[in-house]
Parts: sequence; C-alpha cells; structure tokens
Amino acid sequence: MTEVGKARRRKEDARLLTGRTRWTDNLQQPGMLHVAFLRSPMAHARITGVDVSAARELPGVVAVFAGQDVAGEQGSLPCAWPVSDDIVIPEHPPMAVTEVRYTGEIVACVVATDRFKAADALEAIEVDYEPLPPVIDLETALSPDSPKVHETGNQAFSVKITSGDLDAAFRDAPVVIDRTYVQQRLIGAAMEPRAVLVSTDGDTFTMWTSTQIPHVLRVMLAMVTGVPEHRLRVIAPDVGGGFGTKLQVTAEEVLCLLLCRKLGKPVKWAESRTEGNLAVHQGRGQLQHIRLAADADGRIRGLQVDLLADVGAYLMLVTPGVPMLGATMFNGIYKMDAYEFACKGVFTTKMPTDAYRGAGRPEATFAIERIMDELAAELRLDPIEVRRRNWIKHEEFPYTTIAGLTYDSGNYEAATDKALQLFGYDKLRAEQADRRDRGDPVQLGIGVSTFTEMCGLAPSRMLGEANYGAGGWEHASVRMLPTGKVEVVTGTSPHGQGHVTSWSQIAADALGVPFEDVTVVHGDTAISHKGMDTYGSRSLVVGGVAVLQACEKVREKARKLAAHLLECSPDDLDFAGGAFKVKGTDSQTTIQELALAAFAAHNLPEGAEARLDSDATFDPVNYSFPHGTHLTAVEVDRETGHVKIRSYVAVDDVGKVVNPLIVEGQVHGGIAQGIGQALYEEAVYDAEGNLLTATLADYLLPSAADLPDFVTDRTETPATSNPLGAKGVGEAGTIASTPAVVNAIVDALRPHGVRDVQMPCTPERVWRALEGGRA
Repeated sequence: MTEVGKARRRKEDARLLTGRTRWTDNLQQPGMLHVAFLRSPMAHARITGVDVSAARELPGVVAVFAGQDVAGEQGSLPCAWPVSDDIVIPEHPPMAVTEVRYTGEIVACVVATDRFKAADALEAIEVDYEPLPPVIDLETALSPDSPKVHETGNQAFSVKITSGDLDAAFRDAPVVIDRTYVQQRLIGAAMEPRAVLVSTDGDTFTMWTSTQIPHVLRVMLAMVTGVPEHRLRVIAPDVGGGFGTKLQVTAEEVLCLLLCRKLGKPVKWAESRTEGNLAVHQGRGQLQHIRLAADADGRIRGLQVDLLADVGAYLMLVTPGVPMLGATMFNGIYKMDAYEFACKGVFTTKMPTDAYRGAGRPEATFAIERIMDELAAELRLDPIEVRRRNWIKHEEFPYTTIAGLTYDSGNYEAATDKALQLFGYDKLRAEQADRRDRGDPVQLGIGVSTFTEMCGLAPSRMLGEANYGAGGWEHASVRMLPTGKVEVVTGTSPHGQGHVTSWSQIAADALGVPFEDVTVVHGDTAISHKGMDTYGSRSLVVGGVAVLQACEKVREKARKLAAHLLECSPDDLDFAGGAFKVKGTDSQTTIQELALAAFAAHNLPEGAEARLDSDATFDPVNYSFPHGTHLTAVEVDRETGHVKIRSYVAVDDVGKVVNPLIVEGQVHGGIAQGIGQALYEEAVYDAEGNLLTATLADYLLPSAADLPDFVTDRTETPATSNPLGAKGVGEAGTIASTPAVVNAIVDALRPHGVRDVQMPCTPERVWRALEGGRA
C-alpha cells in the first residue's frame, strides 16, 4: 500500500502531547532579560506626558522606554496589501508616541531581570492622557460629523467590482431579497499565547517567536528596523496554533528586536491570555448588505453585495486583503447573470482586524448561504431544491464564475447526496413537521450549507494582479543522507497541521523509502532559507507539491547514477519500491544504496556532483477549490432561547487525500470554530471603546461538552492545478459550519416570524428574536 492515502498517526504527537516541546516561552538564554509592555486603558487619547523615572529606580529593572525614546528607530508596522488606489495606510508605530487609538496599544515597556519585576514596574509608570472621542459604529464612522481616527478621515479604502448587467438582473425581477447580516468580531484564542525571544552576538540577531510566517517576518523586520536581513535569523519552534492570528508582524516582535539591539542582551516577552485577548488582531468584523434577484422558479438573476469592513485603528499585514479574499466568493457555487461587490474599509478605535481562519471566505459563504435559505422560504421551496436549481453541475467544470474565478473541478451533487443520506434528511423533515403541528415548545430546525472556497493562496501572477506585496510560491529541499535516510526541508511552517507526517508520506512514496526513514525540518530561516510559510490552506497544495517535485529531481539524479553503475541507459531502468531495475534482468540497485555511492563519489558519471540532494519551487497556475455540504439539526427551546445541536453531518471534497486522519482532525477543528462563531463567540466593545471580553470568563469558547459528535465523509474530485490533485482543507469546516447552524436556528423559528438571529445566537438573542417575531 502506498503511503499517500494512509491514515498515519502523526509523528509529531508523541512529543507534542507529552509536553516535550520547544515552545518559545520554554526557551532560556544566559543573561536573559524579561520585557513587559504597558498598554493604553483608553480607546482614543493624546499622550501628553510619560514619566518612567520611578519605574527605573525599582529593584531588578534594567531599562524603561516610552514611545519618544524609540520614535526614531521603531519604524512603522507594515501593510502588504494596498487593495485600491485610494487606500490610506497610516503610520503605525509599534509603541505609541503621541496618540493611542485602541485599548491595548503599547505606550511604554520595562526590561527587568525577571518577568514579575518587569510586570510590577509597569504600575510605577505615569502616563497623562487627553481623552479623544472614540469611533465605534461602522455606519456613523463614515458620516461627515464623526470624530476622526486619523486626520485623513475614517475611510481606509473603497473597492467596487462589477460583472454583467446588474440593473437588468434586478429590473422586473419576480423576487428580490434584501438582507443585512452582521459578522461579529472574533478573538483567535490559539492554544499557545504569543511569545518572543531575541538574542545577539553583537552584529547578528536570532529571534524565536510563536509565528506562522518566519520567512515573511524576517523580510519585514529587516525593512522596518533596518537590521540587515542576512544578519537576522528567525525561528518558529513548536507553535501551538495560529488560525491567522500569528500571520502577522507584531509590535512586540519589532520592539523585542530593538530592545535586544539597544541592550546587547537576550530579551524575552510572553503574553498572558488576557493580554493576548486585548492585543492580538481580531477576525471578521463586517456589516453585509445583500440583495438577490431571482426568477419565480428560484433561478438567481443577480447578486449585489455592499460591505462595510471594520479594519480597526490601523491596517496591519493583510488587513485590507481580507474582505477582498471574499470578493470573488459571495457567488459561492451558484450561476447567475450579474454580480456587484462594493466594499469600504472603515477605521474605528478598536483593535485592528486581520486574517482569521478562512479570512474573507467564511464571511462570503455565510451571506450567500443565508440568503439562499431566504430565497427558498420566499418561494416555499426546500432549501436543497433551490440550491440544486442554481449550482454548477459536475459536467460543467471547469467553470468560470460570474466573479471571474475558474473552478477547476467539483461535484456538488455527489457531496450533497451523500450528506443527505448520512443525515436522514427526509426523516428529520417529517419530525420537524410533526413538532410544528403539535406546537412543541422545543422546535426542530434543519440547516444547510453548500459551499466552495478559494484557497491554496499561491498563484504569484494572480496575487500580483490583486496588488498583494509578495508571491505565493513555495520551496522545499530533499537531502539524501549517506545512510539512505531522507531529510525534507520545507518552507511551510506548521502550527498543528501535521506537516511532518504528511510530508514524510509524500517523500516516502516518491523515493520508495520507508516512512520511518524520513524526517522533516522546518521553521528556521537559517536552515529552511526560502519559503512563503503557512496560511490560507496552502501548505499541502503548494508546499507539499514542492516536496514532491524535489523528490522527483532526486530520483532523476539517482537514475543517472544507477545507469552509470549498472552500465545501461537511464531509459532502460524501471523504478519501483525504491529500486532501479534494468528492464528484463535481475540487475538492480536501491535509491538508498545510491545515496551512499554518491557520498563516496568513487565512481560518478562525468560531470556529476557527489550528492543526490535537490530542491524545488512550486507556483501553481490556479487556486484550489474544495467544496462540500454540511447539514445540521438543532433543537430550539422557544421558552428559554436555548439552542442544542442534535446532529451534524459534513461531506467535504478536498481532492486527493494524503492522510485521512489529519483531514478528519482539520474538519473537526474547523467545524468547532464555525460553531463557536454561530453560538458563542464575540469580541464586545462598549460605547467608550473598552473591550468587555478580554478574559475567557467573558469571551465564551465552545468546549467538547458543547459540541455534538460530527459525522464526516468525503467525495473526491482531484484538483487539476497541482500534480498531487489535492485541495485545501484547513478552513473548510469553519467556512461551512457557521451558516449551517444559523440557517438551522432560523429554520426552526421561521413559523414564528423570525427571519434572522444575529450571531452569536445566544439564548437571549434567540428569545428576543422570538419576541420580535410575535410582535
């Protein structure tokens, strides 16, 4: 049996699950100092004075700095995605100098001999603030008389995309659905809070940091701080989760590097959970106005999207690009005649938003899947039927959508049919009708989400057309060691995805060596010198393919050496099971034997190098487009508003599967996060801009006890954009599950006048929606 497709347990788990890890906060350096940051308690204010003198006198304190002390060297945190010509990218100092624009912004720091002395000394720093009016509401922020977050105003950018004749699509349309949906802000609570450690030997620096992007970070730190790139090494050791929140160049990383340079000693910072909730960029944050025009039979004519995106106080690394990642996905899996997408980015005095699992795609899928249910209700059609009448059929692939993307492969019919069978759809509909007839106080709702996403963020040409500041290629190296063992060096940087296991499976098959003979090296820019890192479900479909192609180059080098040693033409050799065999004979040699022969170099072909090692850089021609159908049944108590998920079925198509066990884990985790948005999670600010959900006592995360057993399965339509045939899986569950759950809740309550429940659908909000429906 080949390794690809086998449900291998992860190599990483024995170490990770037993705590034998190298988290950044576990690392120590001789003479290491500790950093603590003082953060603004105000959402918007001028800084009129900072007195650090008392803090400097405290025992154990080595240095104290305010923004003015580093103003000339700290630079500005980067934004790499200017999405429009009119975009405003304000200066974003890592440490505020004259003005703070969100609660949690850094205003001073203490360096001390231990973390407790550093934290205690923060209380001795006196900061004088002149309060300024906060800017909280998205719509009022754009009014002419609104207070300004920046002198340029509160509009960060404006983008409009049109395709087809929208006026004609809506003119005399028998059905027009008009809805507004709110995508609440979310806090990405990764298992490991952030930490940074920087050391120096005089003119070179090494940074260990809990990041998804060591390679990107190295380039950006060099640009921001002026530290020459070749004098900077970035290491992402074991990283405990990210979900996009560690896809960032952070103020803490920049400042720790500067502090190390100033003091000439190692410095470390590690955040508390509360500090992280306050200071890690947030996700989502959109107000969506959606209009859909359809014929009387339910066929979609046109879709109009008017979006306000809450970018927070600054534009961070890919902040403006997040809504644009959804711009081409609001049409989902559906055919239509016309489409318009308009988006305004809005500055507010809140923590900046940026990538969070799915980044723009969950927001788009939520809107189209919610309004498809509204269309079904308007026409008294089954939600599945209205989707069948509009989706792209399997024989129509490849299909260029109204938004301009070319979906290469898919079979929405097969995934939906399998999901309906596993779910017992007709039986549940019958139970629902019975409960309604009986007036049961606990109503049954059935939620549908049929989705696709654009992922495997990669085609450099397409990213360039979108004005993204980097390419999307990925790099890998494969080293054949003299003893026949294999080292794979990957430019992707895992934070829980199982790269070591999956890459070992790919290499084992490609080279014909045992799975156990492959090791994978990652996350260190001095060892893995090239890479574009991990986000957007790109690791396998870009990085995994780079591994495959590097293995193929190793194999071709080995073929030439084998032909030389076996005294035949390379064309006369068959390769199978890790051995080159001369056709029609018993003469053969293994690739592992050839590794030793290359190392010895006693008998090499003319001009050959004494190595089989090879590397590859892969840049796909297109994104990948996984898809699936998720169905859920919920019970809603009309007296209390309590929602219980009774059953959940997910059938996903992620193309060729390398490791089914890892795919299952990715889907399960994604569904849990999507349900979290639907039912539990929200970053809440008060009218003064204070974050009210800075602790896990206030920000509710779902636990295992809150979630049902998930029934999962797959269909398989291989991708045509990469030789593995793989599609991304890391974000699929999060994208599909949120609209499925909210559709189910509204489905349960629609006979009682409810058309929407704003997320998170807490018991109070469900109860209030019912009261509104009765009214």
